[in-house]
Amino acid sequence: MGLLDDRVAVVTGAGRGIGRAIAETFVREGAWVVINDVDAEPAEATRAACEAIRVGASIVCIGSVADRRDTDRLMQQAVDRFGQLDILVNNAGITRDRMSHKMTDEDWDLVLAVNLTGTFNCIRSTVPFMRDVAKRELAERGEVDRVRKVVNFFSTAAIRGNPGQANYTAAKMGNVGLTRTIAQEWGRFRICVNAVAPGFTETRLTAPKAPGEVLGVPEPLRQAALQRIPFRRFGTPEDIANVVLFLASPLSDYVTGQEINVSGGLQIP
Repeated sequence: MGLLDDRVAVVTGAGRGIGRAIAETFVREGAWVVINDVDAEPAEATRAACEAIRVGASIVCIGSVADRRDTDRLMQQAVDRFGQLDILVNNAGITRDRMSHKMTDEDWDLVLAVNLTGTFNCIRSTVPFMRDVAKRELAERGEVDRVRKVVNFFSTAAIRGNPGQANYTAAKMGNVGLTRTIAQEWGRFRICVNAVAPGFTETRLTAPKAPGEVLGVPEPLRQAALQRIPFRRFGTPEDIANVVLFLASPLSDYVTGQEINVSGGLQIP
């Protein structure tokens, strides 16, 4: 018996890092998982890892959360393949770091489109398969068949502010407001909407940044962050996946509209 037996989940940005760890954790706990990413190769690698855990438990759907046509297709594909949709994890994210006075319109628009609009697109695209289904169950039987879940992502960088990330922190704090609002709008349909704020977690976005690279964090900044973590280690994708599992499982069926900081006690001013 798993915590997510017979649940169907969509996990965005699941080709690497935290998203991949969530997909593997969900499959291990009995879920059927739709792996979304913009890049086919890492998405297929995640699917292969999930297949090694349980055959036939996952499929891949390539597309951008910034495009509503892709998010509509993503949710439809989950229902077409597995018959229902119970869990949405809005993990997809991107960074384009630059000091505010040097930030281009393109860098601002891209990060907002993926990190904030992408979250909203995915939530809106679930409406026929989560909100409307729950509404129908309540009308017909007086209760839902199961409590459904949405897990969004923000960031400890957004809580404290982070030089060079005006676009990213604005988008991530926008997800806090979105989480609280949808939790209130959908609470009567027994859909729990919560958010997770990873601290400094070892992914390609936080790997040591070499000169000329777009992604990554300069090593001096990495070490400064480490000194603010009481555990004296960076987080792992599995650390985050375990908290997402709690929020996606029946263990949190009376938890909604909340944000959880998963950071090893990172000191935030």
